[in-house]
Amino acid sequence: MQFDGQRVLVTGAGKGIGRAIVKLLAERGAHVIALSRSAGDLESLAGEVRCETIACDLSDLDAARAAAERALPLHGLVNNAGTTELTPFLDTTIEEFDHIMTVNAKSALVIGQVAARDMIARGHKGSIVNVSSAASRLGIANHTSYCASKAALDNITRVMAVELGAHGIRVNTVNPVVTLTPMAVKAWSDPEKSGPMLARVPMGRFVEPEEVASAVAFLLGEDSAMVNGHTLAVDGGFWAN
Repeated sequence: MQFDGQRVLVTGAGKGIGRAIVKLLAERGAHVIALSRSAGDLESLAGEVRCETIACDLSDLDAARAAAERALPLHGLVNNAGTTELTPFLDTTIEEFDHIMTVNAKSALVIGQVAARDMIARGHKGSIVNVSSAASRLGIANHTSYCASKAALDNITRVMAVELGAHGIRVNTVNPVVTLTPMAVKAWSDPEKSGPMLARVPMGRFVEPEEVASAVAFLLGEDSAMVNGHTLAVDGGFWAN
């Protein structure tokens, strides 16, 4: 699937899955607007692949909205930005919960609204992909805020699909199991913790960022023209086990 002439905004583009998405879409002809909190990550990314860059901290929702408006017009959107903290349930603070919910779910809502309004105004039948997680259906120790935020993102996506489908705008999620990004290495570096999770993956390994990027590209493109409101597991069979 090629994306020649299409403008696609990718959030959380500096590292891991987002970086892989930017590279793949750019290779396939898209004009990618890469958004990340880290200006340094964006500078190095722009040195590797042709892309427009916007530095923005998505925990500031007014800044997130302004950044999305700056990226218009859009043909596609990938809400990939995410963060986590490893905290036991009994120690989880409201401040932590609110921060993770803001970055992982609220920013996707705000940016999705900007993108969808633009597409509707132009009569463009676009695609929005929200990068969620297998954790949206699980209770994982020390991940109260993260699991809650990804469950919220899945359901925001379903409502978006129902309401925006009439305008020809498709909205889906990709839900990878542990993906070998810097954030995942931080969370799953202990073999005692990662072992039971890995044992539930029938294919016997975790996911590479490029594999998630390929799934995102499929959902963005016309090959998935009737796929809407779907959660696409990129998990080697984890949810089936």
